[in-house]
Order: sequence, then structure tokens, then C-alpha cells
Amino acid sequence: GMCGPGSQVSAMLALNRAMGAEAQRNDRRSKDCADFPEMSLSSAGEMPTHFMLPGPHMPDQFLSGAFAGKGHEGSDPALKFLHGTTTLGFVFKEGIIIAVDSRASMGSYVGSQTVKKCIEITPFLLGTMAGGAADCMYWERHLGRLCRLYELRNKERITTAAASKLLHNIMYGYKGYGLSMGTMIAGWDKDLGPNLYYCDSEGTRVKGDKFSVGSGSPYAYGVLDEGYKYEMSVQEACELGRRSIYHATFRDAMSGGRVSVYHVHAEGWTKVSMDDCEELHWQYDAEKGGK
Repeated sequence: GMCGPGSQVSAMLALNRAMGAEAQRNDRRSKDCADFPEMSLSSAGEMPTHFMLPGPHMPDQFLSGAFAGKGHEGSDPALKFLHGTTTLGFVFKEGIIIAVDSRASMGSYVGSQTVKKCIEITPFLLGTMAGGAADCMYWERHLGRLCRLYELRNKERITTAAASKLLHNIMYGYKGYGLSMGTMIAGWDKDLGPNLYYCDSEGTRVKGDKFSVGSGSPYAYGVLDEGYKYEMSVQEACELGRRSIYHATFRDAMSGGRVSVYHVHAEGWTKVSMDDCEELHWQYDAEKGGK
């Protein structure tokens, strides 16, 4: 068919926009370190007198393309970090259940199926990771170190509230620097019992009794909200967490791998199970009376 002048103009505009975005990204990546006084030292042997900062002056702008969707105008194919997750945590009468999947995706590519998304901070504290895998892994391991030092100095366990506040303070300090983290901190505190906090890189910190975080969280919430009762047994609660994560992995392409379930109780945390999603699929399928 014939192309009208209107469609040609809109095609040209779209092309210009795409070229402009690509030029911007290229410009961002190819900046010479001489453009940034932070990066260059006056002579080779000189010791740096201040922190060496990475090239871009606006790290959040530099990183914005890493987490933008595939068709999004700001999407940067060269900056696709490991991310994509379903994690959940809830408080019930016997403590807290934490359930996580194990897939990390880089854009539409599955980067790993064996990521340990539940970080064991101390024998009484667990952290979950959603968002940028590297950010969560680094800062939650750092939090483990801070919690151990607190114990050594104060001769008592750090509370879940204090531990989550330490992580929150770090993330708030880096607000606008492009961190990508959505974490839950769960623990059993001396004299206080179970506590569950949600912290993220936007600077949010909320205490609650039911959270799901990550790209598959809406699917997990659907199952979790429907089946949740405070008076559940440990076995029922573990099964609810496991089933919620399974259904999220089934519907969300960025979640998958294996479902791990942890129980936090008065004696600390226990890893209850780790099941492959495919095996769970056939197990639940049989329960429904599938063929």
C-alpha cells in the first residue's frame, strides 16, 4: 500500500527519538575520565586524597535504563542487571515464614536458577533479596557483619527493628544513587517475639505481618491473602508460603527455579524445604485432579 506523508513523518520522528536515546547512552558510557576530576589523579604515584567516584555525575540517571522494560524508551540493553523475583514473609502464631524463589533474570535472559535469595544475617535474623542481586547480596552481608559487631560489643542480640534500621539508614544514605533493593528483615527478638520489617532503596521502612516483594508479588499475594490465618500450624504455614511462591513462578516469567521455605521461631531460624518448581507443579496438578 501507499504510505501517506503523515505516517512517514511519524516514522522519522520515531527513528530520531531512537537515535537520540542511543546517542545519549553511548555518550554516557564513553565519557573520558578527564571530564570528571574525581577520576583522575595529578600524577601516577600520588595517593588519592578522597574517594574515587565513578564517572557519571548522576548515577540514578545512568542506571535508570538498567531496570526499564524492553520496549521502554529509556531501556538500555547494555545495562541489564540480575533482577526479577518473588519473595514473601508473614507472621503467624508459631513465628514467621519466609519463602523465596531462586531465579535471577537479565532482561529477558535467565541469568541464574540457583540464587540464594534468603540471606542468613545471624542465627536469629533472615533477610530476603529482591531487585538488583548484587546490591542486596552486598548490603545484607554487610548488615550481617554489623549485627555480629553489635553482639560482640553489647553482649546481646540485636533486635529486628534495629537491624532493619541499620540497613534502612544505609539505603537512605544512597538514595538517588541507583541502588535497587526491596528487602524483608525477619527475626525473633528476646522478650519481644517475632518481628517482620520491609525496607527498600526508596527509603521506605515498614513494620508489618504480611509482605510479598518482587515482580511476581501480585500473584503470590493472591494465594497468600486467600489462605492466611494467624492460627495456622507450622506445617500449614510452610505449605501456604510454598504454594504462594509456586503460583508466582508459574505466572511470572522472571521468577522460577526452586522454592525455599524458612521458619523463624524462638530458637532461631530453620530451613524447612527447598523444592523444584516443576516438581511442585505436577504435585499440585495431581491434587487438583489434573490428567
